[in-house]
Parts: sequence; structure tokens; C-alpha cells
Amino acid sequence: MWDVFLSYSRGDVEQVRPLARALRDGGLQVFTDETGVAFFAGISATIRRELARSKALLAYYSTGYPEREACQWELTTAYLAGLEEGDPRRRVMVVNPEPGADHIHPVELRDARHGPGEDLVALVADVRAHVALLDGPMTVRERDVRRRSPGAPPPRPEFLGRLSELWRVHSALHAHAAPLVTGRAAARAAQIRGMAGIGKTALAQEYALRFEAAYPGGVFWLDADAYDDSLRALGAGDLFARLDAAGEPYLWIVDGVPARSRRTTREIADMAAPHPLGHTLFTLRGRAYDRLGTPIDLGPLDALHARVLVSGEDTPIDSGEDTPTAAPHGRWSALLDAVDGHPLALSLLGRAVRGGHSPHALYDRLHARGTSLLDTLADEDVTGSLVGDVHTANAADVLRCAGALHPLPLTVEDAEHVLATADRLPRAVARRRAENGVAELRVRSLLAPAPDGGWRLHPVTLHAWHHQDPAPARTEALRHTALRTLCVRPDPVTLAFPGSRREAPMTAPSESERMAAFDLQVELVTRIGVQELAPGTGSLREALTSLKSLIDFTRATLHTYSIGLERGTDGGAPTVQSLAYTLINDVIRPFTTPWHPRLAAYEARCPADVAPLDHEADWPEADAVRAELAALRAPLLRIAEGLGDISGADFGVAATG
Repeated sequence: MWDVFLSYSRGDVEQVRPLARALRDGGLQVFTDETGVAFFAGISATIRRELARSKALLAYYSTGYPEREACQWELTTAYLAGLEEGDPRRRVMVVNPEPGADHIHPVELRDARHGPGEDLVALVADVRAHVALLDGPMTVRERDVRRRSPGAPPPRPEFLGRLSELWRVHSALHAHAAPLVTGRAAARAAQIRGMAGIGKTALAQEYALRFEAAYPGGVFWLDADAYDDSLRALGAGDLFARLDAAGEPYLWIVDGVPARSRRTTREIADMAAPHPLGHTLFTLRGRAYDRLGTPIDLGPLDALHARVLVSGEDTPIDSGEDTPTAAPHGRWSALLDAVDGHPLALSLLGRAVRGGHSPHALYDRLHARGTSLLDTLADEDVTGSLVGDVHTANAADVLRCAGALHPLPLTVEDAEHVLATADRLPRAVARRRAENGVAELRVRSLLAPAPDGGWRLHPVTLHAWHHQDPAPARTEALRHTALRTLCVRPDPVTLAFPGSRREAPMTAPSESERMAAFDLQVELVTRIGVQELAPGTGSLREALTSLKSLIDFTRATLHTYSIGLERGTDGGAPTVQSLAYTLINDVIRPFTTPWHPRLAAYEARCPADVAPLDHEADWPEADAVRAELAALRAPLLRIAEGLGDISGADFGVAATG
């Protein structure tokens, strides 16, 4: 039997050797893995056997430690052994050689007493004291059987990698257990986020399986789309009483919160565990619910795990190097690149490979026209679920722009350029559409930040969109525009008329006019002329200045959206042009032109010892100005109402007279 199983990263071997020597010199039996070989499918038989013969694991937790999957398997096994005995730290000790502790998961281990340069004699003494309290070796349970929590979907047999994410989930749910290092004294929910098919549900299932000992009160699985039905199935009427009577911590998993939910954030938050002893874990695609809990963002599998998932080969992940970087075998590379670590796609392709299909044939079929290969392999419409959150025209067009540039990243400026050219839009309108589209796709996990800036479209999302795009002709038009405008052609498309710098005008009504009308409407309804002043209150100078600045704002807005300043034809429906002309030339100017110089002349005679407002109050013409200012309210409200008819916005101010 070993007193200590010493777990460490290959890159730390030189630092660990003096520690191992000191432990042995202190009379302890120490196991060290000299081969460094572990397999993707789990911990090797040798390591599992020796852990089962060890009293405790001592982790040399450097920054490289969590990067080694073998280390994470060893730590997880020992941690869970202690967890089943009632204390997860009972079978785990940590040496932290780094100045900080943020790299250590779970958080319960961050209060490690031993740091860099500490006296080895004291460390050995502490290890001896800890081991002396342990009666026998740790219990290492077999975890290969996939069990199913009540209400949970059938688990997939493949679960590779994601060990660091498992620890992050556990740390997020138990951060309050180490308040001195986390600063959190109360439990908080956790949320697993990511694109469709990226493995959110599988991670939640694996966490529930591996860490069930942390939740003696049970694991409860609820479907977010059918939450009320799931709750009734659990016996909602007396659920709180039953949980309270049990008095044990439990895990409450709410799976599949949609990115574009019909429920408010508050309503989703109300799905959390109904009793304080519960730990809540959400899975969702959306990134708009940060208040739900600590986020764990799930990305694609790395290349080595992806290869194993497709090929089924138990390739060793460690061969003496700390961080494996070997490229996948040539015959797999094209297929793996085509789905870029997407677990759902990898699982489907892996089953096809094991069914006798060659990687090259699958690669060709993946890019073939007609029914999606992924839909065929799954025998259901999986591509529809992958892009089902594309609900608006802006999101769809930005996704099309991203597809046209793939695999290059997309910037907002790229999308703005393509949309402005394809639809002959003013740049301000195209910019807003591009920004809105990127924001929608980002919040629904359909775009991810690219390392060098811009936004990245995952190839599986692009594949799904090719087969689900409701307007393929629109996609082709934007692709052609992207090629012409972004690739420096000799005949670039331009929006300028010969001899003019103005962009092409839009035919009314247009998105350009609606946006201009909205901006003018917002500005107008907040001005003094529209918002009534009580008699004798306010400053006439401020009122005149406000109305004068409204002229400047109106001109700037028309320029921004490439709209001219014209009276318009009589008898036609009001336009932004005609309303702006009336506002400036028929309403504001007739008021400011006479009164501005007359008030300025009176202000110039203000005595030095009199406040400007007091001097203004004594102006003999003040009442006349106030009367005319009040008379402006009706025409200004009529203009605001006309702008509202164009913009579609209603600010609750009705026209009078």
C-alpha cells in the first residue's frame, strides 16, 4: 500500500524529484508514474490499480497541471473517493508552486497551505500527519456505466475531454465552500453555455454522474421547454416539504433554456432550485442571461479528442511531453477540419466510420448538395436545430456575410460594406443592421470571437445554414457582393452618382427614413417647445437655444441618412423631408429669428450685480415670448406625430388642435 500517490505534470518532473525524495526520506511510501502514459478513454488500468492502493493523492498543482488529462483523471478519481467518504479533501492534498491560486480547480483546493519555496521538512510533516489519519487506501469506483437521472435524455456513450470544464462546473456550484479564496459566501447557480450540439447536456449528465456523491439529496433533471410539466412530474405540491425533510444538498439541472426564450430572465431565474439546499445548473445557448449564474462557456473539442471520437482509436495523449500538439493523421484531417471539434457532428461521423464508411467518402458527402449528411446519419433534422435561433432578417444577413467570407473572420465593417452595397443603403443604416445582426448571432452562440479580431462562424453552423437557409438567392447575392466589394476588383461597385459624393437615395418609405424619423422624433419630444413649461418657470434663453440646436440636429440627421431637405408636394403623405422642412422653416425659424436678437440685446444690458435669470424675469416682452412659445407646442406635436407615423414609435404625446 502506498501512503502517497504523487500526481504531477511531465513538465514539472525536475521540480517534483526533490519533493518525492524528501517524502521517501521522511518514511513515506510514494508512488510516482514514470511512464506518463494514459488513454483518452479514461485512466489507465495501472494508474487505477495504484490509486486504489494509495491512501491519498498529492497534486503538484502548477499552471501546467490542469492541461494534462492524465493529471486531471488522477485528481478527479481521488477527489471523488474522498467525496463519497463525506469530505472531498480527505484523499487529496495540494502543493501549489505558483504565486496565485486561480488555476486550481475545484475551489475547495485553493487554500493549499504549501507554496513555492516552502520548507520541504514542514511539508513532509504535514503530509505524514494527514496520512496518519487515514485508515486504509481510497476506494476507486468504476465509472464506465452510464446511468440516467430521472427526466434526463438518454446519455451518449462518448464523453471525451471536458475534464477542466467538469471542474469549472463544480467550482462554480461550490465557490461558497471556500469563501476566503473566492469572496463568495452564498451559493450561486452555474450555467453551461454554447452553440447547439456542442455538448452542454452531455457535460451536465457527466457532471451529475461523476459528482453524485456531492448531492446525497438526489439529482433532479428538468426540461426548460416543458418546465411546468417536469415540475408536476416531480410532485410540485409537496416538493419543498420533501426537500426540507431530507435536509441534504441536491443538484437541480434545468436543461435546454432556449436562446430566444418566451420567458423573461426573472421567469427563468425562478426555475432555480426551490429549496436553499439545492445547487442549480442551467444549460443554454443564449448569452443574455448572465444574472442566472456563473457561466461556463463550452467550445469545440481539441483536435486530438476529436480524432478519437471519430476514429474510435484509444490514442495515448501523453508521450513524455507536457502539452500534446501532434496533428491528426492525414486521412482524418480534412474530415476533422470540416466539423472543427463539434461533438454532435463528430459522434455522427464516428458511427459512420465504425460502420464501414471511409473518411474521404464522408468528407465528400458532407459537402454534397441535397440532404445534409448529418441529418441522414442522425435520421432527424439536426441541422434545423443548429440554426433554429436565426429569427431576424439582420441575423440571417450577417450570417450570410460570415458564410461568404468563411473561413476568414467577419467584422462589423465587412457586413456593413456588403449590406450597403447589395441593398444600396446609406452606410449609417447598413452599420446599424450589421451591428444588430452580429449582436443577435453572438448572444445566440452562432458567432464566436476570432483570435485576431472580428467574429468566427463555425463550419458546422455554416453547413447547417446551407441546408436550412430560407432564401438561398439572397445568400448568393450577398456572396457575389462580398467578392466584388471586399476582394479589390477592377470594377468595384459604388453607390456614388457621377459628380456627387452622396449615396443613392432610398425610395420612401424606407428603413433609412424610419431610422431618421425615429431619431428626430426622440429629439423633438424632449425639447422645451413640446414639453410644457409652468407659467413663470424655466429660462427663455435656454428655450431659444434648445430650439436653435434642434435646427442643427435636424440637418445633421438628414445628412447622416442621406435625406434631402425639401418641402414636398402638396397632397402627398408626409415624409421625413417635408416634416423636417416644416419644422425648420415654418415653425422654429419664425419664432427664433425675431426673438433671439431682441433677447440678446436685452441681456447685454444686465447689471453686474443682478442674476441673469432675475434680469430676464423683468424683461417687458417675456410674457409675449412665453405665449408664442406655448403656441409652438401644437405644430411641434403634429410634426412629432407625423414622424411617429413613419418610425412606428409612440412616445405618448398627442397632437392638439
